[in-house]
Amino acid sequence: MYLVGLTGGIASGKSHVAKLFSELGASVIDADDVAREVVVPGSSGLVQIVGAFGYDVLLPSGELDRKALGEIVFSQPEKRIELEGILHPLIKRRTTQLISEQKTEVVVYAVPLLVEAKVDYPFDAVVTVEAGVDNQVSRLMSSRSMSEPEARQRISAQTGSAEREARADFVIDSSGTKQQTKEQVDRLWKQLLKAAKAKV
Repeated sequence: MYLVGLTGGIASGKSHVAKLFSELGASVIDADDVAREVVVPGSSGLVQIVGAFGYDVLLPSGELDRKALGEIVFSQPEKRIELEGILHPLIKRRTTQLISEQKTEVVVYAVPLLVEAKVDYPFDAVVTVEAGVDNQVSRLMSSRSMSEPEARQRISAQTGSAEREARADFVIDSSGTKQQTKEQVDRLWKQLLKAAKAKV
């Protein structure tokens, strides 16, 4: 198995790149999906979050109100650290299990906070997807109905592109068209497959 860490800032096009890798034959594990799984109603993760942040972060259905929680943690860095302290061990345990179950040559673990969370899986390669701050802002404003100040605050709460690129072995530039992004992913996929075969 050849394990690839895929990261990128919010609205960078990381999910699109993950989908392209999946279409090419990779197993893709999405950290956001795992994060949702570990806080379903009745889970120890949700119990811990309510204990730390109160019942205001629950919807009437008993599910986590992500918007309410997001507003708290993005405006108060110490709260974000507290939330990460709850979630990261749960996510790591579940992710390790999922990775070990995969049968494909290349497994892609898509994780937005790979640098910030100091994710320490034994990656064979790390890929970051970068679009540029202005593109990220316009995408957040159109896809998530954020104001420009809200979008810029979300982006600035994450590690900058320079730090992600310093950690990465490969950079995908997603500031152009989807076709241009696809061409980069196709080229990289060939390199990853070659490296995976060499590793065996």
